[in-house]
Amino acid sequence: MPARRAQVDGLDAADEMSKTPPPSQAKKLVLKMALCPGDELTMTAAVESLHATYPGRYLTDVRTPTEAIWQSNPHISKIADGDREATVLPMQYPSIHRCNEVHTPFLAGYTEFLAEKLGVPLTLTTNRPHLYLTEAEQSWRDQIQDAWPELSDRRPPFWLLNAGVKADYTAKQWPVEYYERVVAETAGRILWVQIGGREHNHPHVRGALDLRGRTDHRQLIRLAYHAAGGLGPVTYLQHLMAAWEKPYVCLVGGREPATWVQYPLQHTLHTLGQLDCCRTRACWKARVVPLGDGDAKDGSLCEHPVLGWTRAVGKCMTMIRPEAVIEILARFT
Repeated sequence: MPARRAQVDGLDAADEMSKTPPPSQAKKLVLKMALCPGDELTMTAAVESLHATYPGRYLTDVRTPTEAIWQSNPHISKIADGDREATVLPMQYPSIHRCNEVHTPFLAGYTEFLAEKLGVPLTLTTNRPHLYLTEAEQSWRDQIQDAWPELSDRRPPFWLLNAGVKADYTAKQWPVEYYERVVAETAGRILWVQIGGREHNHPHVRGALDLRGRTDHRQLIRLAYHAAGGLGPVTYLQHLMAAWEKPYVCLVGGREPATWVQYPLQHTLHTLGQLDCCRTRACWKARVVPLGDGDAKDGSLCEHPVLGWTRAVGKCMTMIRPEAVIEILARFT
């Protein structure tokens, strides 16, 4: 009986905390982070979960690099810099340090951290990141129609392709030749549109329409909304497609735990358990070969680099054959 009483008391306390307070009593939170857009996008799940669990109890604002991710989000309230009533929280996801040992998803990382810092019961209430478009944005033509007006209205559905990586994590690279094989083998069934920022390494994939460097963040968000699916490594595009509940073929190799990166509509192709370097745990290596740029990541190198391709790739990534991707795509087209 005492144990059951403690459980009931805990539920009563959580239920009491979730009751909507008067607006004047809502706690102000400013959530800060300075990481890449993909990481930032997963943080939207923490904000979504907080407001779903404690409606009206918090006013939240963010200080992050990508304003477009939070545009039209109903859970964001403008809080001035220096507001003495606001609590500023530098957001982190420390669960990454134990994801090789326990089953925990990237999506839950910020939520877990927020619960700890606020000292309240809080768990993930969603299985995807959350983005919001206005009605006007939803009705706008997709960027493909604007960039290539000569394309027929009867064009095949378009999928987004991210064949690039940032210099800090080249271990995520899949052979460009493999991407080109997928594009060639699915021609006529899929219209491939290649995206990517100019500041990163995005080699052109023959056969794909080229939007590299031609989308800002909001345009890319809308493009993902209109797309039928996506292909690439663990990256920003992966999280965008998850937000819009679209399929995504994710090329993981042995670098990250499948349980860390998986989304419900995502096909995760990994090689965990198939090489000595990722036999029982993901390797989390940064680069395939050193870049000589003075970055400490030159000290975190792939144990089995494969040379001779357009770019050096890890052996685990070469083991994900284009035929496997083509087979998955055939189920959607």
